[in-house]
Parts: sequence; structure tokens; C-alpha cells
Amino acid sequence: MPNGVKPNKNYPQIDRSNELYMRALGLIPSVTQTLAKGPSQYVKGVAPKYLVKGKGSHVWDVDGNEYLDFNMAIGPISLGYSYPEIDEAIINQLNDGITFSLMHPLEVEVAELLKELIPNAESVRFSKTGADVTSAAVRLARAYTGKKKILCCGYHGWHDWYISVTSRDMGIPEEIKNLSYTFQYNDLESLANSIDNDVAAVILEPVVFEEPKMNFLNGVAELCRNKGIVLIFDEMWTGFRIAAGGAQEYFGIKPDLATYSKAVANGMPLSILTGRSDIMKLAEHDVFFYTTFGGEALSLAAAKATINIIRRENVPEYLSQKGCLLKQGYNNIAERLGLYFTKAVGYNWRSMITFDSTAGDPLLLKSFVQQEMIKRGILWSGFHNMSYSHTDEDIIYTLSVYEDVLSELKDELNKGDIAEKILGEPVQPVFRKTNNFNMKPIVR
Repeated sequence: MPNGVKPNKNYPQIDRSNELYMRALGLIPSVTQTLAKGPSQYVKGVAPKYLVKGKGSHVWDVDGNEYLDFNMAIGPISLGYSYPEIDEAIINQLNDGITFSLMHPLEVEVAELLKELIPNAESVRFSKTGADVTSAAVRLARAYTGKKKILCCGYHGWHDWYISVTSRDMGIPEEIKNLSYTFQYNDLESLANSIDNDVAAVILEPVVFEEPKMNFLNGVAELCRNKGIVLIFDEMWTGFRIAAGGAQEYFGIKPDLATYSKAVANGMPLSILTGRSDIMKLAEHDVFFYTTFGGEALSLAAAKATINIIRRENVPEYLSQKGCLLKQGYNNIAERLGLYFTKAVGYNWRSMITFDSTAGDPLLLKSFVQQEMIKRGILWSGFHNMSYSHTDEDIIYTLSVYEDVLSELKDELNKGDIAEKILGEPVQPVFRKTNNFNMKPIVR
């Protein structure tokens, strides 16, 4: 019988997952379309690899094992899997069609909703992925300023202008690499020192896990204004979560351009670019930004329904309240057990479990915790990506599991080498970095 969301005697059987994985090897490069979903981020040999169903806050793998999910599709599921009101909106639109030979009214209706909600949304454009709209924002900034260089802080997708500052930069011409630079979060001086007369835009995630300190975001905005630089907020994570209107509403800072995806359509593929009308106006004739599926109606129908629910139910407040219970609960357990090397950090609506090296290799510690969470029916990769479907019962159960697993971790550390207790290949380092990666200060 497959494992469920309960204290299970055995680790889940994952024969079907492994079979599919073997078929993918050599056929699909890296076997995954999304790195954070791939096998490198889970204990290989213990964790499932393929999911087939989701409902609320629970998911089922191809072998029939059920899990409580705190990854939520790596961000897009803001309300919950198969959320009835969203499914109904999608089905109703499906009955009329998916995409058409002319524009669809939902393009106007959703744009109007966004203008009401997002402070800088004087103009709105749609696409499909986050990389689409961050790249469009960069192109608009270059067109508007007549300058070339981009300063970035965070993760902004796979396109050349951004990936050129990472270690996976093969296939990108040196000329492109020499136009993108990074600066450190909460270090205004590192940004100021990277600015010259050819900087078109500063793009950053307003927050990831670390909170802005010493008025950092206001300092960035002021610096950009004074230097004539376009400020772009990448709100893939903060949008519709930290506040209904995103980080710019939460912090009271209006960027020139902003980009969104993930939470807005509860799993349907949609990305959004908002911004000042004088900059966005360049997309009418001067800057080319068009896609066949930008006006696809199923995703827009889902977005309309999702936005209405987020506003009606004050979903950001719910995410913060429930996430606070989980984050503080974890920290209370760790402190009570004397495990001062691990902590839940970040905002309540999206927190992350950290392990420092005082007790051993952080990836081995994470791997042990992950395999024991999975045994007990929780799909866990070190994050609490909260959704509107996470219940008090989910949180109570999760905290009881944390109590058991962290107690086991403490016992095993006292006995000896934690690596011996990992039943498969440990979790590998994550590619995504948000601070001081491959920094390339300018030569003056």
C-alpha cells in the first residue's frame, strides 16, 4: 500500500518514478525542465521524481504515494492545487476556446484589474514566463535610456543578458557578457560603485529571504532617480504574496518597471510586465515584444479569478499568518533541542530552513532531514512556500514531524557521521544564487 501523509513505517516505494527517470536519461538533457524540480535537489533513491496529481496542499506521485507539499510547484500555486474556483474559470473558458485569431476581451479585463492593484501599472503587457518579461523590461530600459549596461541582484531567468553573470554562461558572446554586472543585496555601496555613464537599468528582486536593511530599497530607488537609471523590480516571488500589489505596495516604492509571474494565475503559465506609460509606450513601435501565446485565454481566465480571490480573501495576510506559525514553530523546536545550527529564515509567506557548517556539511544535514520528512509524507526541499490551501491541521502535523525528525537528527549527530544515514545520493548544491555571484566590478 502506498505511503500517505502520516507517520509511515517505510520509505515510499518509487519504482515507477525510477522507471520514468531511466527512460528520460539520455533523452531529456538534465532530465528536467525546471532545475528546482529535478532529482539533484532531492535525495536520489528516496525521493519521488514524478508527480501526477495535486489537490489543495497535497500531491500524489506516480507510485500512488501522497505528500503534503510545501514547494507548491516552485511558486505558481498560490491558492492550492485544483482550486475549485480557478478550475471552474479555466473550464468555462475552455468551452469557448483557448487562443484565437484576434485579441480576447480578457486581455483588457485582466490589465484593468492589474492597474487597480499594482501601483506602477500605468501600462500592462502579458507573456508566458518570467524570463520573457524581465528581458522585455531590460530591452525597454535600454531603448528608453540609450544606454547598454545592466546591474542585477537576484535570479532573473535564462536569457543571455542575465545568465552571462553566472557560471552557466557558455554560448553567450563576450560582448554580451561585458554588459551585465551584479551587486550585493543590502549593500548600496556595491551598487553605487558599479554605476558608470552607460548603465541603463538596475533590476533586483525586492526581497528573497533577507529583509532590506538601512532603507536599502529606498536608497536604490533614489540612486536610480539621481542617475537617470530605470529601476526594475523582479516580483516573481513577491507579487501577489507579500501584498496584493506586490513589494512595491508593501514597501511603498514605485519602480519604473516591474515583472510578475508565478502566483498570479495559480499554476497557469502567465507573466506580466507593468510600468510607466512613457517607457512602456516604446513597445508600440520601437521595441518588439510580441508572442503568439501572450493573449492565451485559459491563463488569463485563471489570472482574473485568482486576482479576485486574492483581493476578496486577503490571501497575503493568510499566507503570512500560517507561514508565521510554521517558521516560528520550527525555530522553537530547534532551539528547544539545542540545534543552534539550523533556523527558519525569511518572510512568513516564504521561509527557508538553513543549516550552518558548525554541525557538519549543510547539504548532508538537509538531505537527512529531507529523507525523513518524505518518509512521513511531506514533500520537502527546505522551503515553506505557503498557499491559501495550507491549513492549521497541515501546520500542526508538519511541526510534529519536525519535532521527530530534528530529534532524530540530534541523536544521529551525537552518534557519529550523518552521511552514513543518508539512504541515497545527497542533495546537490542549488544553481540559484542571490548574492555576490561572479561579481564583475567595472574598471574605471
